[in-house]
Amino acid sequence: MSQDGMQGGDLAGQSRTAQLAHRGRRRVITRSVVGVALLLVISLVGYAVFLYFSLSMGIKRSDALGGLKKSNAPAGKGTTADTNILIMGLDSRLDENGNPLPKQIYEALHAGDQSNGGLNANVLMLLHVPGDGSKATEISIPRDDYVHLAGCPDGECNGKIKQAYGLAFDQESRSLAGQSGLDRTQRQQKERDAGRKAEISTVKQFLGGVPVDHFVEVTLVSFYEIAQVVQPITVCVNANTQDRYSGANFHQGSQQIDASQALSFVRQRRDDTHPALNFTDLDRERRQQAFIASLAYQLKQADVFSDPIKLTQILDVAKQNTAIDSGMDVLSFARQASNLTGGNVTYYTLPVDHFGKDPRGEDVNFVNLALIQATVSRLMAGPGSAVALPAPVTPKPVSQVKASHVVVDAVNASGRSGAAGRLERVLATRGFSPGKASTGTYLVHSSVVEYGAGAHAHASSLASDLGGLPTRPRASLAPGTIGIVIGTDFTMPNGSATAGSASATATAVQGAGPGVAAPPPTALSALSGGGIRCVK
Repeated sequence: MSQDGMQGGDLAGQSRTAQLAHRGRRRVITRSVVGVALLLVISLVGYAVFLYFSLSMGIKRSDALGGLKKSNAPAGKGTTADTNILIMGLDSRLDENGNPLPKQIYEALHAGDQSNGGLNANVLMLLHVPGDGSKATEISIPRDDYVHLAGCPDGECNGKIKQAYGLAFDQESRSLAGQSGLDRTQRQQKERDAGRKAEISTVKQFLGGVPVDHFVEVTLVSFYEIAQVVQPITVCVNANTQDRYSGANFHQGSQQIDASQALSFVRQRRDDTHPALNFTDLDRERRQQAFIASLAYQLKQADVFSDPIKLTQILDVAKQNTAIDSGMDVLSFARQASNLTGGNVTYYTLPVDHFGKDPRGEDVNFVNLALIQATVSRLMAGPGSAVALPAPVTPKPVSQVKASHVVVDAVNASGRSGAAGRLERVLATRGFSPGKASTGTYLVHSSVVEYGAGAHAHASSLASDLGGLPTRPRASLAPGTIGIVIGTDFTMPNGSATAGSASATATAVQGAGPGVAAPPPTALSALSGGGIRCVK
């Protein structure tokens, strides 16, 4: 199931075609680690101490949330509202102002130079911090999930979730090309704000409309620089593993690593010595989570933030290569999230349904959208939660309409082999007459039920049984015939009820523990904070 061999998008200003061709997986590192680390810094520093340092931090602020923000339900008297923070890690070899990094940094990163990478949000993590102080939740979103891109940036309505940022950036770049009066930095920030808005909107839509109160954006160099400050860092792997591509070379068990090795640890997505380990991007996300948990634990144990020199160095990293929204009150968040570093957080990686290829032939993750949204709703709706989650959808019972005279054709446009034939067999158990099963010529994101003359009532009932699919008439269908276009969002029903309805959620399995067999990509994995976790 490995998805190696895909490259990251090109730099800003290059053509959309070039960006799409090069977006992917080459030499990508979890910049979101730095975003979480920044939040850990804030949560560990006392109010007065942080107030002093915040005066000189100079972290870049952005108004990108603007009209996108939808506040949580108001907190009651004496309580604090829940907070959702989207952490975006960009696949960029530039700083926050779009400038190249010093040569020595490129040499240390072993990840190319300014000509590599791009502006995809290759790491996406949603941190949910309950206002009542109960356990926080971090949800990692696989970067190659094939989704509907909010607003169709640059004319692209479907793509990998990470691509929303780069497409909107490129679209804004062309829009600003003829304008005068903007210097390089101003133009760069307008382009980035467009990318931020598109990415945030796409994530909100994908997760079912959950609020995003704040965001933290970090770039590649941040990770290396913060690792330099806090090294050595203890990590743990379940088996010997080696990879020439990322430079990974780790032995089984716990070990202390430096900044360069930390880079390899969170970048590794293959093993050219032990191919049976069969790494995927989801394994790498669990590596990222384990690193964050370990970092938080070690910082707390070592009382790093009583050291003003190291504290200043960490904040300097944030000032240079981090951006946050203009409405984020870091002092307020510091009081709310003071227990994050004590292990009071659980890290989840969202499941994928299957791997496949998009219309361009690029490897993507196809997901069960209803399952994802219901699962996220459950993860965030803990005791005392004030998150304004979308209203649950009550699954409708299986239709009792006698439909033996209705023929159902199925077109598989999902990229999953055999889906049309399987659906035909399921519908036969419900009384429909099997029709023609065929394969579409291109992928379709949204499934739909079409109907010919006289079949409207049956089509509506069937669409409800299949999870509330949209319906539409189609003149080319014979009277009494229904056609189902199976898109990438389709969930295959079982023989008696609709699978994947909004009431169905994924059950979490352990993302860390002994052995070399990691959770399958189809499983929701969970990793607890508060210690050193062994992972694949």
